[in-house]
Amino acid sequence: MKIAFVSGTSIVNSDLFADWKTHSATTKYGTINYKAHGDHVILNRHGSGFPLPPHSINYRANIRALADLGFTDILSLNSVGSLRLNLTPGTIVSCGDYVCLQQGPQTFFDDELKGGAAGIDNNLIPMIVEKLAPEFTIQTGKVYVQMRGPRFETKAEIQILKNWGDVVGMTAAHEADLCREIGLRYNSLAIIDNYANGLAGEEIDFARFKDLVRDNQARVNRLFQRLLEIFA
Repeated sequence: MKIAFVSGTSIVNSDLFADWKTHSATTKYGTINYKAHGDHVILNRHGSGFPLPPHSINYRANIRALADLGFTDILSLNSVGSLRLNLTPGTIVSCGDYVCLQQGPQTFFDDELKGGAAGIDNNLIPMIVEKLAPEFTIQTGKVYVQMRGPRFETKAEIQILKNWGDVVGMTAAHEADLCREIGLRYNSLAIIDNYANGLAGEEIDFARFKDLVRDNQARVNRLFQRLLEIFA
């Protein structure tokens, strides 16, 4: 099955894709690099060089390139913070909706008075959930709250965001918006790397966050391995 995987630091830190060939694709929005193997590609949303922070990612080039390459099914893996004490670090979720109010949406409609119908298709998620069980349990139907970044949210902001959704991140809403605009089906998987700032009585900073991501890397590697088996 022809699948485009979109991820972030999990790709950089994984050796699963070491022998995948690197290619480039040029769009009117810019040039992106991706890795390909058979019917699959994997794209690092932060870029292949110095990783771009979330607010600087070239989302339009990323999504336009995947469409130009002939992909219609996109499977995204996002790192998120938990807004719920019962969603512990290491938990894998799938988000079915999102909130993105801090910044305007990414759009391809620069010169047209129109907009896409926002949403997440998750057409592959029921099959993924079934085939990953019992090794992985995926909690579905969660709500993703997107913040601008690159800083983490303040404790006061998290107290507000708890009323809006289940997890907080900085990238998925932009990708989902763009996919809907050009007819790509966006599928959400997210691994919880940390509790949101102050939620469990602990502060979060970038150094601590990187440590938590590193702690989850083996689990992410195994998840990617299983996904590649499922879509072989």
